Amino acid sequence: MQNHTRRYDIDWLRVIAIWLLIIYHLGLGFQTYGVFIGFIQNNDHWPSLQVPMSILSIWRIPLLFFISGMGVSFAIRKRSWGTLMKERSLRILLPLVFGSIAIVPLHVMLWQKYYLQDLNYSLFPGHLWFLGNIFFYVLVLSPLFIYLKQKVDEQLGQRIRRFFGRPFVFPVMVIPFVIEAQILQPEFFEMYAFNWHGFWLGLLAFFWGFLMVYAGDPFWQQLKRYKWLFLGAGLAFFAARWAYFELSSPLAMKAIESNLFVLAVLGLGAEYLNRPSKRLTYLSTASYPIYILHMLFLYLGSYWVFPLYWPVAVKFLVVCVFTFLGCYLTYEFLIRRVRILRPLFGLKMESKSVKPTVSQGEVMSEA
Repeated sequence: MQNHTRRYDIDWLRVIAIWLLIIYHLGLGFQTYGVFIGFIQNNDHWPSLQVPMSILSIWRIPLLFFISGMGVSFAIRKRSWGTLMKERSLRILLPLVFGSIAIVPLHVMLWQKYYLQDLNYSLFPGHLWFLGNIFFYVLVLSPLFIYLKQKVDEQLGQRIRRFFGRPFVFPVMVIPFVIEAQILQPEFFEMYAFNWHGFWLGLLAFFWGFLMVYAGDPFWQQLKRYKWLFLGAGLAFFAARWAYFELSSPLAMKAIESNLFVLAVLGLGAEYLNRPSKRLTYLSTASYPIYILHMLFLYLGSYWVFPLYWPVAVKFLVVCVFTFLGCYLTYEFLIRRVRILRPLFGLKMESKSVKPTVSQGEVMSEA
């Protein structure tokens, strides 16, 4: 019988992944290429951020795709196909449409104003591109997922669990990512938005994430057993990418490095984060609205702070605090408490007196 135990580590990793996403986006404003990918760029760059950002860039988006697939794997256990699609339409498509109309155009206009361009309002998903990908994956893969759900206690389900309980599952998982990179030959492996590389990589990660939860404890025991090996190998691949290839290692190596870090993070989470917490309950619920909001506060903070003659580290810290504080205060005192706003940010329409809760089946997103 499939294990129905809640995995708090996945909830924690969802929250941590959103935090890392925001910090990564903050760092882009202090790199030489920030303005070319649509970020307000500080005049003084901060080279010290390059190493941690280069490590993060290779696995931060794939991790979120894996986690999103895991969320659907939990959700589908107690839902029919129709219920799943209705719920995901409300939780994904509605925030995507709302954000493309009311959130993303505002921070785009801040960018235009900062660089003295004509202000133009236009519908654009921006950092919410991830939501569109996730909904499409749910749409096309849900029939297969429903079929696997029906076979969970039959021979097929048992074979999948046995396969995922053996160490050779890990190289088998990595091979499709290497093939994807070799076939598509993306100019930059780390660029996932609005391109076929990000689409197919996301589809693979989403599918494997579903199977990870579907397979149950045997797989997670293997992850915990090899977590330090994955981390050490990932760091070795990064060291080679940094020292020998000047961050331009072959695509196959980047695909392997990306998966090693994802597996290491999932293994470490399974070992050390799989426990309940009142703080986790709140943060899990808040993470989705904060993901949707964060670029608006990041651009607003950059717009105010970057022209000032402050040390670069101080600017980074101030914009960071402003972004997180603005997001959490907006969530706590506006989104969470105004019933009509809640669905627009992916939350259930509950009264403000209801304590924040999070379903293990929620799909969290990124950009």
